[in-house]
Amino acid sequence: MSITLFSTNAFGEKCTSSFSKSFSISSDVGFGNKYIKSLSNDFKKYGVCIVEKSKGHPTRLGQQSLRFEVKPGDCGYNNGWNDCKKDRERHELSGDKHEDGEYWYAWSIYLPKDFKNVFPTKLAMGQFHQSKSHVVWMFQNSSGGYHIDNQVNGYTQYEMEVLEAKDMFENWNDILVNANWTHTNKGFFKVWINGKLVLNHSGQTKKEGKKVYQKFGIYRSYMKRFKNYKKTDKVPGQVVYFDEVRTTKSCKKLKLDELGYNCKDLKNKMN
Repeated sequence: MSITLFSTNAFGEKCTSSFSKSFSISSDVGFGNKYIKSLSNDFKKYGVCIVEKSKGHPTRLGQQSLRFEVKPGDCGYNNGWNDCKKDRERHELSGDKHEDGEYWYAWSIYLPKDFKNVFPTKLAMGQFHQSKSHVVWMFQNSSGGYHIDNQVNGYTQYEMEVLEAKDMFENWNDILVNANWTHTNKGFFKVWINGKLVLNHSGQTKKEGKKVYQKFGIYRSYMKRFKNYKKTDKVPGQVVYFDEVRTTKSCKKLKLDELGYNCKDLKNKMN
């Protein structure tokens, strides 16, 4: 059994504890899912924190948000994987594994003014992964902005930019996903950005027999690409904020009206 603990630093942030594999988000930050730390060994205390609006941190709604930070050299490990040996760095949270069927996911993301793009190092800020298999959908920064990467077949089938870089800085963007997880052609993966439908994929969304789970935070791959390109020995640190991270089986239960959206209107945009 894992025990969730928090440590408090001088800024009043509720951060992760090195003694726990899990991390509990507050109801002010989100609902509908339980999270563990992706690669919990050597996961730094500042890796993910629940921070306060009163302390100067941005929030999408309410008084709290989630702050992720990766500094040069932040590479965790577990029994089956070691980021340090794979030229990767990360601080991510990983949600429950979901059976086949329809799910709704919502989250809001914010990049601070001093956020540094690290392209050509690959930066993922969210992904839908499969148990003991490859990632199927990835949300990444790429050369800037916010990109959706379809990897259902185990490789990039297509990548599309859904937000430009200029729209990410010092600005909250709301992401909504409606997915039917299945290996058949009856699957779908739909994405709205700030209420606008940007992707309406139909067909296979996962492999047969695999469960899908959401991961989000900061995940950087192939650090040497940036180091070689910039002729430096380290990749700049990064901070990303998330808020209103919600998971349900229906649109209505997401309570999107709190964010200024209406399920009926969103669904109408699919027609």
